[in-house]
Amino acid sequence: MAVRYNFNETEAKWQRIWEETKAFQVDEDPKRPKYYVLEMFPYPSGRIHMGHVRNYALGDLLARYKMAKGFNVLHPMGWDAFGMPAENAAMQNKVHPKAWTYDNIAAMRKQLKTMGLSIDWSREFATCDVEYYQQQQHLFLDFLEAGIAYRRKSKVNWDPVDQTVLANEQVIDGRGWRSGALVEQRELTQWFLKISDYSQDLLDSLEGLDRWPEKVRLMQANWIGRSRGIELPFHLTSPAHGVNALVCYSTRPDTLRGATFLAISADHPLAKALANENPDIAAFCEECRRIGTSEEAVEKAEKLGFDTGLRVLNPINGEDTLPVWIGNFVLIEYGTGAIFGCPSHDQRDLDFARKYGLPVVNAFNMPGETTAVAAEALVPGKDVAVEYVEHFANIATATAYDAVEKSINWLEARNLGEGQVRFRLRDWGISRQRYWGCPIPVIHCESCGVVPEKKENLPVRLPEDVEFDRPGNPLDRHPTWRNTTCPQCGAAALRETDTMDTFVDSSWYFARFTAPELSTPTDPDIVGHWLPVDQYIGGIEHAILHLLYSRFFARAMRQTGHGGADEPFRGLFTQGMVVHETYRGSEGQWVSPAEIRIEENDAGRKAYLLSNNSEISIGGIEKMSKSKRNTVDPDDIISSYGADTARWFMLSDSPPDRDVIWTEAGVEGAHRFVQRIWRMTGGIASLPAPGGTAAPDDLLRLAHRTLAKVETMISELRFNSAVAQIYTLANAVEEGLRAAKSGSSSANLVPVARLMIQMIAPMMPHLAEACWQLLGGKGMLAAAPWPLVDPSLLAEDTLLLPVQINGKKRAEITIASDAGEADIVAAVLALDVIQKALDGMQPRKVIVVPKRIVNIVV
Repeated sequence: MAVRYNFNETEAKWQRIWEETKAFQVDEDPKRPKYYVLEMFPYPSGRIHMGHVRNYALGDLLARYKMAKGFNVLHPMGWDAFGMPAENAAMQNKVHPKAWTYDNIAAMRKQLKTMGLSIDWSREFATCDVEYYQQQQHLFLDFLEAGIAYRRKSKVNWDPVDQTVLANEQVIDGRGWRSGALVEQRELTQWFLKISDYSQDLLDSLEGLDRWPEKVRLMQANWIGRSRGIELPFHLTSPAHGVNALVCYSTRPDTLRGATFLAISADHPLAKALANENPDIAAFCEECRRIGTSEEAVEKAEKLGFDTGLRVLNPINGEDTLPVWIGNFVLIEYGTGAIFGCPSHDQRDLDFARKYGLPVVNAFNMPGETTAVAAEALVPGKDVAVEYVEHFANIATATAYDAVEKSINWLEARNLGEGQVRFRLRDWGISRQRYWGCPIPVIHCESCGVVPEKKENLPVRLPEDVEFDRPGNPLDRHPTWRNTTCPQCGAAALRETDTMDTFVDSSWYFARFTAPELSTPTDPDIVGHWLPVDQYIGGIEHAILHLLYSRFFARAMRQTGHGGADEPFRGLFTQGMVVHETYRGSEGQWVSPAEIRIEENDAGRKAYLLSNNSEISIGGIEKMSKSKRNTVDPDDIISSYGADTARWFMLSDSPPDRDVIWTEAGVEGAHRFVQRIWRMTGGIASLPAPGGTAAPDDLLRLAHRTLAKVETMISELRFNSAVAQIYTLANAVEEGLRAAKSGSSSANLVPVARLMIQMIAPMMPHLAEACWQLLGGKGMLAAAPWPLVDPSLLAEDTLLLPVQINGKKRAEITIASDAGEADIVAAVLALDVIQKALDGMQPRKVIVVPKRIVNIVV
């Protein structure tokens, strides 16, 4: 065998063998338990990055392990391929979005295949494939028929650069998530999906997702936002524009005594009526509409108001009148578009009251400084008991949980309001004014109105002869594509030019993977067999949008006869990011790792530019990003060290849910281990075959203990801990090889080495296949069953016990596992380090915690 492992030849060879033998293609097999592992599919930007390498290394380890354990494993790959970047590229580079996208897919597919992933590539699709979006149009028509899809006018977030609507979740700090432009409000007729109908179910079902990170479940629960409150009419002292009362929804009616003003949305019917007669109000309302429609944008904006001059009566006190303001922090889409302000116990309301000189009235008796002069509102936790001031529901001291419910009951009993449960979750607006997306399959007819396209006429294909010479939706400008006939009456009609939000594409792709060639969206039997996904892997950044929408789609698809499970993902794992040092030149420019060299000595670490040897500054460790140029090209790593090295480093460096710091030294260390395993395996394979059957020895026992631990750690997704166990075993195997070369018995070296290689196989599959062949293994290791643990070899002969003096660790002792307490005490007191520590003192007692610890008390 070659002394040095040739990863280039070996990895190409085994990737070819796996492809030729269709090693990872899978069909339904009722005789074997199924396992569906899925990594969030990538956007085809043109290059994979190190985050992809980590994500797919994690998923591939699990897929290969489950295959070896006898599961029928579905592990597919696809591309989340629609979206604005392709249109932007079309405008900038004079290339069609389709060509740009499919060229990028081809490049990234080639890169991913060099990783040796156990992917069933026969199931591959892109969401921009006509076959895929045809079935998505089919789903939309079924949703429309079931009342899950509908159309209405609404306030929307408008991105003036991308010239498209954004969902609230796509507005970050008041800016478009892709363009970064300040978002505006517009009123448009849009298509919606009724996710709000499923609010309670989506919330309740979080309890059953016990294999999801708690932080993700909490984020979803907060986004769904269930609240129990009351609708209260505040009657105007003088009716205005036909309005007699303003209805507010409140989750804190217990603080009504502290109400000092009402605020309505700029889009409230009363505000619009007042704006028609008052130019100043009209100008203020227009200013409000520049903020955006998301709660986050409204929350961060400066709180502004306009006093209408109108007043309303407080429902609990007919003599108490409150001024009515128009507030830029009140949204018509949330609640009733009107709120009552309680400055003493809400910081936003207090800031507003201070700005405009409004009263601050306490609803609670407070020790010390009152809210009337305090800088911050008093907002006690809902489970903290407080004393109320002359509470209208005859509550003296109570927690908010109790007081709110009693207040609702009191108000309902007097017909002053109506208790309600509400949710923060709003229906999902899916209309986007862009070309590169799934066309919405409806037609606008002057006689018949909005008419769904017939399913036999699907797909509604995107035209390819479009121009991107200016912003906006090319479908609106196309000379012929919009023109069609009404499916209902046959008259001339126009197609819908809005396309679907790309989050629709990614909300059901996991179901399509189960039968990607079907002429219908799914086969209920097949999708029922594979779903839910047993392990889903991806970034925490998708905790709200993608994961919540996918949960909704699973329910909507079941309702419309497309089968599957109520929950799409049984297990969810959110991996950490790949991070790297940053480097900056003398003029503040970012410098990439490929452009520098690092020198380390007693004085520390320094970085120098390769081009001119000038010193540059070493910055902090941050997420790899193009903007800071601290990225590492996976192609460079794989061509220099091999895919197995990259995979091993990603798995070994840190727990998979935490960030991994990419370092050249770490990669080199992983590569040295690859070469070490190769040399070790070759050395064992070259030993003379031992005669007879060897009795179990310490090395074989260690191998089976390691196997048992690795199984547990992989099942618990503690991959770095599994790697640490393999390192320990490798050290022992190497020591055994040295001993064998010196004449000691080598009888168990080959079976132990095989066990070690099988444990490595899901992590470094190419190296493992080559080593398996050297050791005389039969067939492909990828098709071999996982080795069985021998329970008789798991018992420990000795124990390693820490020894403390007065609770401080001073030593460790190795003792027979069946040693009695007296023998343990005697052995501990005989240790030189303990005798020196005691310095002639006699212990008052020696406490032995069986199999755990020994503590000497002096």
